[in-house]
Amino acid sequence: MAVERQPRPAWLKIKLPAGRNFCQVRDLVRDQQLHTVCESARCPNLGECWGRKTAAFMILGDICTRNCRFCAVHQARPNAIDPQEPERLAETVRDLGLRYVVITSVTRDDLPDGGANHFAETIRQLRRLPRKCRIEVLIPDFQGDARALQTVLDAEPDVLNHNIETVSRLYPQVRPMADYRRSLLLLSRAGQNGAVVKSGLMLGLGEETHEVMQTLQELRDHGVQLLTLGQYLQPSRNHLPVARYVTPEEFAEFKSRGLEMGFSGIESGPLVRSSYHADQQFVDVIA
Repeated sequence: MAVERQPRPAWLKIKLPAGRNFCQVRDLVRDQQLHTVCESARCPNLGECWGRKTAAFMILGDICTRNCRFCAVHQARPNAIDPQEPERLAETVRDLGLRYVVITSVTRDDLPDGGANHFAETIRQLRRLPRKCRIEVLIPDFQGDARALQTVLDAEPDVLNHNIETVSRLYPQVRPMADYRRSLLLLSRAGQNGAVVKSGLMLGLGEETHEVMQTLQELRDHGVQLLTLGQYLQPSRNHLPVARYVTPEEFAEFKSRGLEMGFSGIESGPLVRSSYHADQQFVDVIA
């Protein structure tokens, strides 16, 4: 894997956050003592998404039990679960008037159910809102616990997302505490239960084109319908370096070839992240 740091190309310019909507989302999130993956993972689309009054909320705290080498979320011993978090999150979604919300979390291997019941309670609280809101959950692998996955599925999210993140060969370097086949099995189980299934990859970590295509085919074979492809960006010098910057033309080609495989919808581009335009992807393809 390349270690030389490369200058960012022109197509990776990021807009600075600003505007009334951005300030409203920021203030509500802070007032309700909530976390967002937008901030914790240093998402490059924070300004755009908050400006559209959309956000990906992160439950179960902001400390992860795993040490994935691509991720900016802090790794240490997590705090206790906040039982009032689902209700506060639902209140924030109501106050923002959201019609689509993405709920993700840190990985909580310290919990017997991996946090599955907290996900389910968050979904239930959102379902009680007077205004209908579509719900996408971006879940960890629950260490392969089928009962934990079923707990989340029984709460009936509109979309079940779990990111494969990278190609199988790179898992030991990129996701040393995860398992490629375990993630594929989770996605397959979700699809077999009737869920709309979504996944995503980061590119630019050293994968080869044929490995990307193989991974896309395996995702499709395991029931994945919606897909996101984006450029990996190094959060700090302590994280994995960028091996290369994938061009917009290559992202367009991956999208074209993925649609030929039978995916229902693909968001593919340098700044695409798991929740990027998630509302529109669902509306255009599923609703």
